[in-house]
Amino acid sequence: MLLAIDTASRVTGIALYDQAGLHLEQMWLTGDNHTVELMPYIVRACEQQGLGPSALQALAVSLGPGSFTGLRVGLSVAKGLAVALGIPVLGIPTLDATAYAHSREVLPVCAVLPAGRGRWCIALYRSGAPSGWQRCSDYALVSADDLLASLREPTFVCGELDAHLVEVLRSAAGGCAPRAVIASPALSMRRVGYLAELAWQRFSAGERDELSSLTPIYLQHA
Repeated sequence: MLLAIDTASRVTGIALYDQAGLHLEQMWLTGDNHTVELMPYIVRACEQQGLGPSALQALAVSLGPGSFTGLRVGLSVAKGLAVALGIPVLGIPTLDATAYAHSREVLPVCAVLPAGRGRWCIALYRSGAPSGWQRCSDYALVSADDLLASLREPTFVCGELDAHLVEVLRSAAGGCAPRAVIASPALSMRRVGYLAELAWQRFSAGERDELSSLTPIYLQHA
């Protein structure tokens, strides 16, 4: 069984996943309470599924970009459990997991995460030959206007969108075809089950990350 942890933002979650698929997924909105809330959720989830510590084969953790404190909490818990249980950790970039939920979308996908002060972390993804689903841009820190300018063609936008960003994206269309096709709030929710699935694919392929070199992805300095 793989335990996945996502504390990259105030949307926080855990999941339990193995070769049979997703066993449990819990998402919740936290303030700045990642430290207080995370371990009790993990303990309850394992108890609910009748799992002891020895049942865990691997850990997955969201690497960011995201909240400085949130990412450090998630990574610290994952590394601590990995050392205590002697199991591997696999790091998954937050925007990769956000976009992966829409990997069957025919349009290019722009995954979005708030960075504060009117800025956004984004990355662009698309499916198609020869490589299939893949990220096709660097992770970037942009303003709402810069985000809109980065959309060169009709693009499906998902992630933690706020009212201001939605307004910017919708108002730009005017009488023309929109460059941004905006996901509904439920579709936009970043689900930790997809992070778990990406990590399980890597784990099943024999991949492992080095604890000493596994660090958060930051696009700005604290």
